[in-house]
Amino acid sequence: MNPAQHGTAVAAETARFVATVKAADLSTPVPTCPGWTLADLTQHVGSVHRWFTELLRRRIQQPPTSRDVDLRLPEHPEGLPDWLAASAAEAAEVFAATDLDAPMWAWGVDQHARFWVRRMLFETLVHRADAELALGISPHIDRVLAVDGIDEFLTNLPFASSFAPLTGQLRAPDRTVRFSCTDGEGDWLVGLRSDGFALVADNAEPRAADATVRGSAADLLLLLYGRLDRRSDAFHELGDPDLLTHWFTHSTF
Repeated sequence: MNPAQHGTAVAAETARFVATVKAADLSTPVPTCPGWTLADLTQHVGSVHRWFTELLRRRIQQPPTSRDVDLRLPEHPEGLPDWLAASAAEAAEVFAATDLDAPMWAWGVDQHARFWVRRMLFETLVHRADAELALGISPHIDRVLAVDGIDEFLTNLPFASSFAPLTGQLRAPDRTVRFSCTDGEGDWLVGLRSDGFALVADNAEPRAADATVRGSAADLLLLLYGRLDRRSDAFHELGDPDLLTHWFTHSTF
């Protein structure tokens, strides 16, 4: 996927999120985000949109020293769905006015403005799934989106320790974990070292992994984000179960 497609998908995923929560009781608990209600979830997603939009508008070149941004929250919780829709509309305007290939600070690998559009997309998509799961709806995730989301997650996870501290303990001497799609192309090999871990970029020549998880792209994406149980029938595990336990214990995003 390219940055323009990411921007289009942000709008589509937000629209699905808004449609879901607008028809729901916003006091409904969200089991996949313990302690949150649908109102909290909606406010979080809109806040992320407005924060990332402000970063893009300013095209910052250094880590920000403050996260303060005018959220313009509605007076009452029932206004949150429309507020989220307005947040996405504002983001779309900034996407259109920004050179998404321009250099820009980002906490992940891709030091360009496009990083923030892609990150906003998967923040929105996963939380849309959270909202649906809270309401007993089985989330549908487009396969192309899911594959891109898995790649985005595994590429950036080694750089997430500032807000996901357990990832700093995700290490093992010369061990590998593979995530492989059962519904088409999609295969990722992660190399663990005694000083950290990283996605193995060139996986053109398949090599045996110490542990493997196989499943559909959509299910693997939700698994990586901790939204599905790896022991469910959706997944097939091979290799070292202790290594997989180590991975999933320390890869909380």
